[in-house]
Amino acid sequence: MKISYKWLKELIEITETPEEIGKLLTGTGLEVEGIEEVESIRGGLKGVVIGEVLTCEKHPEADRLKITTVDIGLEQPLNIVCGAPNVAAGQKVILATVGTTLYPTGSEEPLVLKKSKIRGALSEGMICAEDELGLGQSHDGILVLDTDLPNGTPASEYFGISSDYLIEIGLTPNRADAASHYGVARDLKAVLNREIKLPAIDSFSTDNNDLPIQVSVENDEAAPRYAGLTITGIKVGESPEWLKQRLNTIGIRSINSIVDITNYICHELGQPMHAFDADKITGKKVIVKTVAAGTPFVTLDGQERKLSDCDLMICNEAEPMCIAGVFGGLTSGVTTETTSIFLESAYFSPIWVRRTAQRFGLKTDSSFRFERGTDPNMPVYALKRAALLVKEIAGGSISSEITDLYPNPVADFEVKVKYRHIDRLLGKSLEKSLIKSILNGLDIKIENEDEIGFTAIVPPYRVDVQREADIIEEILRIYGFDQIELSQGLSSDYLSDFPVNDPEKLKMRVSELLAANGFNETITNSLTKPEPQSTLGESVFGNPVKILNYLSEDLSVMRQTLIFTGLEVVAYNANRRQKDLKLFEFGKTYHELNGKYTEKERLALFISGNIQEETWLEKARDVAFHDLAASVNQILVSMKVKSVEKEAADSNIFSQGITLTLNKKPIVSFGLLKSSITKKADIKAPVFFADFDWDYLLKQYNSAVEFKEVSRFPEVRRDLSLVVEKKITFEELRQIAYKTEKQLLRAVNVFDVYEGANLDGKKSYSISFILQDDQQTLTDKVIDKSMQRLIATYERELGAVIRK
Repeated sequence: MKISYKWLKELIEITETPEEIGKLLTGTGLEVEGIEEVESIRGGLKGVVIGEVLTCEKHPEADRLKITTVDIGLEQPLNIVCGAPNVAAGQKVILATVGTTLYPTGSEEPLVLKKSKIRGALSEGMICAEDELGLGQSHDGILVLDTDLPNGTPASEYFGISSDYLIEIGLTPNRADAASHYGVARDLKAVLNREIKLPAIDSFSTDNNDLPIQVSVENDEAAPRYAGLTITGIKVGESPEWLKQRLNTIGIRSINSIVDITNYICHELGQPMHAFDADKITGKKVIVKTVAAGTPFVTLDGQERKLSDCDLMICNEAEPMCIAGVFGGLTSGVTTETTSIFLESAYFSPIWVRRTAQRFGLKTDSSFRFERGTDPNMPVYALKRAALLVKEIAGGSISSEITDLYPNPVADFEVKVKYRHIDRLLGKSLEKSLIKSILNGLDIKIENEDEIGFTAIVPPYRVDVQREADIIEEILRIYGFDQIELSQGLSSDYLSDFPVNDPEKLKMRVSELLAANGFNETITNSLTKPEPQSTLGESVFGNPVKILNYLSEDLSVMRQTLIFTGLEVVAYNANRRQKDLKLFEFGKTYHELNGKYTEKERLALFISGNIQEETWLEKARDVAFHDLAASVNQILVSMKVKSVEKEAADSNIFSQGITLTLNKKPIVSFGLLKSSITKKADIKAPVFFADFDWDYLLKQYNSAVEFKEVSRFPEVRRDLSLVVEKKITFEELRQIAYKTEKQLLRAVNVFDVYEGANLDGKKSYSISFILQDDQQTLTDKVIDKSMQRLIATYERELGAVIRK
C-alpha cells in the first residue's frame, strides 16, 4: 500500500522526517518496505532556468535553425542553436543548461544535454518546448513566458514543482483498517498522542431537490448499508494540479475530475465510492440486488462477463450498472459529456465481494478494501466530503437529500479483558493508566472497569480485534515490542507431557531426507483432465470430484492420484533431454465414493533414467526396483514405522510392485508403472513410482525415542541354499524364518537367486541368517539346533530341497 507523506501531514501534525515516520509505523506492525522521493515533474527540472533571448539570427548553414544568445543571469550570455519556428529576440524562455537531464514526454530514455556544435555553431544548452520538459504533449514551438521573474530563476519556482515522499507499506491482510491515509494516521495518533484533523464537512447542504433518485436494497445481507446523492450541473474535465499530483504520488493515473475524486476519497478515508452518470440511470431508480445467473454484463475494461446469482449488482430499472464493490459498467460511467451524477457510498459484505472478485479474477482498489472489511460508519461522511470536492472542482449543485439505507447497524465488538492476562502475555506489568491511554488512542473505549479487568468496546472497522489476545496485541504494538525487556531466566505457563507432532516439521524432515538423496521436489496442479484417471477404473480411486464451473476440459476434475500430474513433469523434463530424474511431491488427492467426499494427503516418488552416471570407473546403470525400495525404506525408518507386511501391489497400476501394510492398512505402494500408463504421458522409458498414504503415515509416527543396550556378545552368520517352487517369494521365506526362530534370529538376507532350465520351474535362493543371544555367547550346538529347526520348517511347509 502506498502513502503520501505530504497527504499524511494534512491529517495529523507531523514534525518527524519520512524515515522517522517509517520507523514508527514499522514498530506498530505497519511494516514500511521503502521510502522514495517523488517529484511532480520527473527530475524536478534541476538545471532548467528562465532566460531572455537577447539576439536571434538565421543560421548561415541551415535554413531552419537560428543562432541565439540567451541571458540566464551569468556574466556572459549563452550561445544557443534553436530550431523552433517561434523563437525571437526579447522573449522570456525556458532554458536547459549543459549537464541537465531531461525526461521528455513519451520517451523512455532521459536526455542529457552536452555542449556541442550544430552545423559549425556552438550551442551551450537548449531552449525547451513543453514536451521536452515533460510538462505536456505540445511540440509546436518553444515555451514563451509572460513573467517578470529575473533571468536565471529556477524553472521549478515558476512552475511550482514540488516533491513528496512515497511511503510503501507491506499491509498484512488483517489490517484492513490501515488501508488509507486516515487509517495510517490513526496509528500515528496512538503512537505520537496527537489529534487527527479530518477535513471539515460543516458546509455541506442540499442546494435543491431537482434530481431525486429512488434507491432500494433487495439484499441487505450483501449490502448492510447503502447511501447516495445526486449532483447536477457539473462540468467534467481535468483535475486540478494538486489532485493529480496527490494521485500520481501513490501511482494512480488521473482520468477525469469526478473519477479522480472518488479515487482520492478511497485512498484518503479507505471508503471506496462510485459515480454513475445520472442521465443513464433508467427510471431514475437504483436497485441493489442479484440478477439471474448467466446475465451478460460488460465491465469498464470492455470485457463481457457472465454473472452468477451470487454477484451483488447495482442496477437501474432496466439493467445492471455496476458489480457492487468490484468494478463499474462500461455504459454507466462518467465521461466528459456527463452533466449530472449519482454518487454511491456503501458498506458491502466482505464475503460477497471476496467471492465475486475471486470468481472474476478482478482485483481493484475497491474490492481490496471491501473484501477485507471497511468501516460501516464511514459512508455518509465520505459522501459529504466527496460532494463538497465535486462542487469545488467540477461545480454543480447537490440536487437530492442523502439516501442512507442502514436497517441493521453494525454493532461495536465487546471484549472482556483481565489485567493479569495482559501482564502474562506481555511479560511485563504496565500501569493501568498507560493501558487505558493506549486503548483510547486507538478509539477503543473502556467500560465496566474494576480491579480485575474491563470491557473493551472496539469500533467495527477493527475487524481483526475481537478477542482478548487481540486487545493485548494492540497494547503491545503501540507500547513497543522493543520496550519489553528480556528476563534473566526462561519460564513457561505450561509444559506438555505429551508433545503434539508437528505435521509440517515431519514433512520437512522427509523432504530434506529425499533432497539429500538427490530428489527434487515438484508442485503440480490439483485440477487435471479426467481421461487418464478414468482408465484406472472406479475400483481403484472411486469417482472423480468434478468442477461445476471449470475453465477448460483439461482442468475439469480434481486429481484422484498423483501419478498423472507427476508423469507430466517427467515427460516435460525428458522432452528437454533431462532424462535422469528423481522427483517427489507432497500433494492432496480428492475422491467421491458412495456420496461421500474425501481429501487425502499423499507423498509420491518418481524415479526414471539412470540411477548412476557414466564415469571412468563404472558404466551408467539404469534405475532398478531396489533403488526405489531403498528410498521407501529410508522414509519408513525416518518415520519410525516398523513391522510392515508385504503384499502384491495393484496390477492396474504396477507391472511389478509391492504394497506395504501396517495393521492391515496400506501405507505405501511402489514399483514399476505399467507401460500402458506411461505411454499416456508419451514416456517411453520405465518409470518407478511410490505412493505413500501420508495422512496414515503421520498417525503412526511416535516421537518417543526407544533405547536398547548394545549386546556384549557377538553375532553369528550362517548361510543356507535351498531350492523351492518358482512362485515362492523371498518375503515368504523371511516370514517363516522369523516365525520359526523368534529368540535368536536378528536378520535375514538373500544374497543370490538362481533360475535356470535345469531347475525345471523352480529357483534357488542363497540366504544368510544372523543369530545372536544378548545373554551369552552362542555355542555351535545352539546354532546348529536353530538351523536344523529352520531347515525342517522349510522342508515341511514349502517342500524345499536343501543344497549341500
